[in-house]
Amino acid sequence: MPVFALMDAAPLLPERGALIGLDLGTKTIGVAVSDPDRRVAAPVETITRVRFRLDAQRILDLATERRATGVVLGLPINMDGSEGARAQSTRAFARNFAQLTALPIALWDERLSTAAVERALIAADASRAQRKAVIDAHAASYILQGALDRLAHRPPPEHG
Repeated sequence: MPVFALMDAAPLLPERGALIGLDLGTKTIGVAVSDPDRRVAAPVETITRVRFRLDAQRILDLATERRATGVVLGLPINMDGSEGARAQSTRAFARNFAQLTALPIALWDERLSTAAVERALIAADASRAQRKAVIDAHAASYILQGALDRLAHRPPPEHG
């Protein structure tokens, strides 16, 4: 299945079912999941990247465990709206991952997600070590929550 922008993927998603959210880093992948009604995202784990196939298999295992009906992958767009090397790397990961699953894969703008989560963790008085341990999974949750909120506010489908 091809990779889509979030709102282009929306019609491919069943009405209910958990979504998996991913924050793709160079060394780790943050993973989050939504509830089946897609109201709330929660961090699940941080995968230490090894090789694409192993990383992808762990994500697929989590998707199966959580009965996920789709995947939302944070797309690191530059502040000026352009796409740099990290965005290209994310798109490549998404294309390769799409070959391993029938789940719809949606890309969602993740600008400032890690910075926002870092600020929230600092405000919660988390130590540097505590922040390092959870920031990627929390960033995935932040990304997924943004996508859930956007999906919840889309206009209903037109019936002709």
